[in-house]
Amino acid sequence: MRSFTVLFCLLGIISSASAAQALPEEKTVNRPIPTSITVSQSERVPANPSRRRDNPDRNRLPEEKTVGSIESVASFDGPMLTGVTVSQSGRIFVNFPRWGDKVDYTVAEVKNGRTVPYPNAQINRSNTSTLSESLISVQSVVVDPRDRLWILDTGSIEFGPTSFGGPKLIGVDLEQNRIFKTILFSQDVALPTTYLNDIRFDLRRGKAGMAFITDSSDQGPNGIIVVDLASGKSWRRLNDHPSTKAEPNFLPTVEGQPLMTRPPKQPPSFLKLGSDGIAISADGERLFYCPLASRRLYSVSVDALADAQLSDAQVGATVVDHGDKGGGSDGLESDSQNRVYLTNYEHNAIFRRMSNGMYETLVHDPRVLWPDTLSVATDGYLYFTANQLHRQPRYHEGKDLREKPYSLFRTRIDASPVLLR
Repeated sequence: MRSFTVLFCLLGIISSASAAQALPEEKTVNRPIPTSITVSQSERVPANPSRRRDNPDRNRLPEEKTVGSIESVASFDGPMLTGVTVSQSGRIFVNFPRWGDKVDYTVAEVKNGRTVPYPNAQINRSNTSTLSESLISVQSVVVDPRDRLWILDTGSIEFGPTSFGGPKLIGVDLEQNRIFKTILFSQDVALPTTYLNDIRFDLRRGKAGMAFITDSSDQGPNGIIVVDLASGKSWRRLNDHPSTKAEPNFLPTVEGQPLMTRPPKQPPSFLKLGSDGIAISADGERLFYCPLASRRLYSVSVDALADAQLSDAQVGATVVDHGDKGGGSDGLESDSQNRVYLTNYEHNAIFRRMSNGMYETLVHDPRVLWPDTLSVATDGYLYFTANQLHRQPRYHEGKDLREKPYSLFRTRIDASPVLLR
């Protein structure tokens, strides 16, 4: 069993400036700026000296400000995590995709100060001879509106091609801690190049509800996969639609540096990851999504996605481009007040899109190094992971610039999750 150091913050006691452990922060670039001589110009002094706002520390220059308050929930000293979800009773689940780190178990519950393989250790042992019976590499875990855990297995080791039985969706009954459903995807739905990324639910549709999954592949077509949870049938929608694809020549800036894929001894290339973040509106009418390599937000009609008889062109006709969202995003989330939450990996931030289409900054903090997955919990908090994805070797000519620990944070939003049941 890998050694994780999991540090729990007692509710209401440890604030955003936790003294328990120094967490990684955004780095500066090059050497510090030398201190200059302070020059006073008397003609610029306000007429009323009492209104002056001089910095009492004359040697300290103004700096970028943080926004909001975050609490450290847990820190992880093992492999990097991506997903997080919180049950209605407060149980916390996370996952660790097999991207190159040593991963002993790809799904875990954070419990009693430790990460414990979930739902058991056996299924977490990747076995290529029994793909459908083991967890290969999980990208996302999500608790549905009926408080059941769903595990989204990419079936892909280090972004390699998939085979039937690898990409799958597994439902777990949290009361009995047992698997009650396994849905395998055919290879015309989960293509050999497919990378299953994130998932949302509307349990009012069909006999047992429907799920919607993004395909974020950087090697093949992108799109949204629709799953009928009762029958296990699934179909692709918006296949290779422009709204699901990476923007051509997309160049984000993270920690002040242009981010590109930079393999050792090879020329760099632009990011090509497509439809990634996903969130469903409070009324279940629109599904929001965004490519990772893009600064735009889109939505599509859920009615259109759910109708297996419609053509892809008919579904595509319902897509709305909501415009620039102020930076690149990984995960999305929504609340019962019809607001959409967006990670912003270019600004170490979490944005919130209001129902009128305006944005506000919920969190901006140097410790939020690549905010990945968001989860609105019933306790009124937004939970999110920060995993330094951009510091991985694939972006730095084979050099691993990540600094442990990786983090699970939360911030109070006084809102409830979307529960379509």
